[in-house]
Parts: sequence; C-alpha cells; structure tokens
Amino acid sequence: MNDARPLDAKDLVKRGNHLFEKRSELMNLWQSIADNFFPERADFTVGRSLGDEFASHLTSSYPLIVRRELGNAFSAMLRPRDQEWFGISVEHEDQLDRSGREWLEWASGVQRRAMYDRRTQFVRATKEGDNDFAAFGQCVISRETDHKETSLLYRCWHLRDVAWAEKYNGTTPETHRKWKPSCQDLVNLFPGKCHADVVKKLKDDPFGTVDCRHIVMLAEDCNAPTGGGKWRTPYVSIHLDAEHNTIMEEAGSWSPVYTKPRWQTVSGSPYAYSPATVAGLPDARLLQAMTLTLLEAGEMAVRPPMVAVKEALRSDIQLFAGGITAADAEYDERLGEVLRPISQDKSGIPFGLEVTRDTREMLATAFYLNRLGLPPADREMTAFETGQRIQEYIRQALPLFEPMEMEYNGAICEDTFEELLRLGAFGRPQDIPESIRGAEIRFKFESPLHEAIERRKGTKFLEAKQLTREAIELDPSTLPTMDARKALRDALNGIGVPAKWLRDEREIEQLAQQMQEEQQAQKAMEAMAGAAETGKLAGEAQQALNAAA
Repeated sequence: MNDARPLDAKDLVKRGNHLFEKRSELMNLWQSIADNFFPERADFTVGRSLGDEFASHLTSSYPLIVRRELGNAFSAMLRPRDQEWFGISVEHEDQLDRSGREWLEWASGVQRRAMYDRRTQFVRATKEGDNDFAAFGQCVISRETDHKETSLLYRCWHLRDVAWAEKYNGTTPETHRKWKPSCQDLVNLFPGKCHADVVKKLKDDPFGTVDCRHIVMLAEDCNAPTGGGKWRTPYVSIHLDAEHNTIMEEAGSWSPVYTKPRWQTVSGSPYAYSPATVAGLPDARLLQAMTLTLLEAGEMAVRPPMVAVKEALRSDIQLFAGGITAADAEYDERLGEVLRPISQDKSGIPFGLEVTRDTREMLATAFYLNRLGLPPADREMTAFETGQRIQEYIRQALPLFEPMEMEYNGAICEDTFEELLRLGAFGRPQDIPESIRGAEIRFKFESPLHEAIERRKGTKFLEAKQLTREAIELDPSTLPTMDARKALRDALNGIGVPAKWLRDEREIEQLAQQMQEEQQAQKAMEAMAGAAETGKLAGEAQQALNAAA
C-alpha cells in the first residue's frame, strides 16, 4: 500500500472489515468458552445489559473457579508485587562490568516505578488480560503515553473488538480495533478534527456513541501521510470515524501499541487457543449436566413425587411445612394410604457424586492447578534428589510459563523500556555506561520457572565443591581444575545477588594481587625471623663453647 496516495478512510475500514469477517466463526467458539468458564466476557455474539446475572444459566461454579485460579496464578507467580519480578539485562550479560550492572539495576527500578504508578492502570489491564489469556489463549493490551497526565497508560481490550493479521514471519504488526467513544470524549480527544455531524450531535446527545476504529500498521504497508513525504517511524497509528469515513488522526509510532501474547498457536491461524479450555470444555459441559441431574435426584429424594387417591382427597395437596391436606373421612385406608410417596431407587446418587469428583479433578488438571507449585518433600533429600525434583518441576511447568514470560511479560516490558528511553526517563544517552551502549536489551524475569533454572547454578557450585574436595583427597594436583572465582561469581549472579554487593573484576584482581604480595611478605618476614632465631641460637652456642674453653 505504500504509494503516493494519501490515507483513505474507506480503504482502511474495508481492510478492517475483511479481517473481522475472516474470524467471525471464531466468535462462536469464544462465546461457548465464555458461557462455560468466563461469563463476564460472554458477550461475543449476544448483547448484555448491566443488570444481567452472569452465571444464571450454570448449575456448577467449578469451571469458573478453575479459570479464576489459573488467571490469578499468572499474576501471583509471574508478576508478584512483593518481588522485583523483572530486570533489565543485555544479550551478553557476562561481559558487563560493575558500572553496567549497577546502571541496569537502577534502570529496572525506574521502569518498575513508572509501570506501577497509579495512573498507568497496569495492574487493572494485566488482571483482565490474565483471565482472557487463561480462557481464550490470548489477550490484547495497549500501551500508550498519556501526555496530559505525563504517564504511561495500559488498557486491556475485548477480543470481540480486535482483529489482526499475521505476517509471513509469524508476527502480528497490523491491528484493527473497533471503538465506540462518546461524542464528548471524541471531540475532547480530537478537537477540530471530528466530522460536523459529530459536533452537532454533541449538543443534543453528548453521551451518544460514534463507531470508530483505531488501526496500527507497518509503515511499509501504509500509504503516504497526508501532505506527502514518507513515514519516519516503523509503525503508523490511525484513528478514524467509521460512520462518516473521516480520519481524525494519523501519526507515526515507534511501537506496535498493542501487545497480543498468544499461548498455543495453530498453523495457518493468527489466533491462538488456550490448552486449558480446549481440554476442559467437554468436562465443563459434562459437569453442568451431571450437577443438574444430581440436583434433581437429590430434590426428588427429599421431596419425592406423590401418589394420591383422587376421589378420597377433598383439597389440594399441601406439600410444605405445616401444610394440611383434607381427605374423605369415609375412605377405607385398608385399600392403601390416601397419599404416599412413589418408591425410588437412590443407589445411583453415590455413583453420580463419584463421577462428579472425577470430572472436577480432570478440570483441575486441564487448568494446570496441580502444576503450579513444587510438591513438598516428604523427607530430607540430598542435593542430587532436590535437583531432580526441580528438573521434573521445570519440565511440567514449562508449557505454562514459557509463553507468558516471552510473549506477555517480555513484550510489555520491552515496549515500555523503549518508550521510557525515548522520553528520557533514564537520563542522557551519554550517561549510559559504555559496556551497555549499542547492546541489545533483554529482560530477565523472576518466576518459579526462571528461579528454578537460575538457582541450579548455586546447586551445581555446591556439587562441584564437594566433588573437588573428594578428588583432592585422591590426588592433590586436581586442586587447580576449577576456577573457583568464576564459579562463585556465576553462582552469586544465579541466585540474584545485587551488583552493588559484588566488586568489579579489576578490583578483585588488584585485591587478589595485594593479598598474594602480603602473603609473600609474610613468608619473607617469617623466613627472616627464622634466620634471626637461628643466628641467635648459633651465637649463644658459640658463646657457650668459648666459655667452656
């Protein structure tokens, strides 16, 4: 599309409509998933009013609970507020000097405070995104800069309103979002750029909505900006009025604005799926049906159906506490009770309860609730056994945490870092240490998975120390085999020791040389003292010999 023609609203709307139509069938699946696991979001194909009861159609709340537990686990384990859950790093971290490490730790603190500022709504957006990710396998979170408030702004958007296209390399840089702001908000956001009908509608109905679109595209796929020239940024952000085919704002963007983490992708589709709901949806439907059957069976067991002799009853049957049913006094009860319950076989209820418990266990397994923590040890274990348990935990938890760290947390943090860097939040570029300039920024995260992987270095250091001690007993010449200084530094970095606690390599080398010189001086002093003592003894012996002569 990148040609001499300026942007055209009709073409952009048509382009977006094509993407929304392509994924129209997916809306039915999302609606079904939401009906069973996330009723708060169950408005993909139906309209909802504010007073609707979200889960009135369900007979069991357990599918909602397992989705909620998994969504809460994402934030609790991958973004814990009581820990510094992310840190800025570079590609070759082992080549950094002390000043570089200290700057990265300082920059991490600056970014953390910026993200958790109350005005950014970061916690709210990621909380909504976590539940979308657990239920639908993806979420859409935008990161913008609110220049009026001089802060970042994060928002989570309904999957119903967002569509995107996938490039040949698997990325999704083009995003179309439907948007219905009020006339008042639209005029305030884009003063002097709204259509005349919107300004007129503002006077009569300020809270009336207008169908709008927000589009983010690669600059290379977009027409030239209005007025000619070329885009100087990799992306283009466009706000348009879809009702009146009016572009209200077109601006270059250094970021794709929208972060769209995807859990389990399928070849040929730009949209992902949640392995939890794919496996759990049949069990959720089964559980709802079984719960309804058991509720009906339980009610019939407590309030069984009745058999009545119609000619012998003189009033309606009153089957409630304190109710009185009048019967004919002349009825002969030898012919049978005038009102009696129908006999029932209740032997199937315990079996139904057992199947229900099994279905709940399957749902918990489908939502990884049995994989979220390292099982407690039932006895004291050796270092090797502990390492094996950690390895098993990593293998089980990797499918759950890996997409979250890389595509979710990583994408948001990298986009935020680039924006803060452009805004000057990290100071002047010349103040950045030389060991960091030009390096590719990476983020490392504190999570159960990452912590288990990194702490293996500490365990390996202890194992290496033990093996080295045993080898020295057999052959003292094996002592220089391991470089204890490098091994200790890697182990300390692995367990997360701050850079301020560690000395620089050159300073360590100087101290080591100083200690070696002091040891040599001490040995020389001891040798001199030994020589003096020997001379003294020799002199005393000579004096004794002279006296004897």
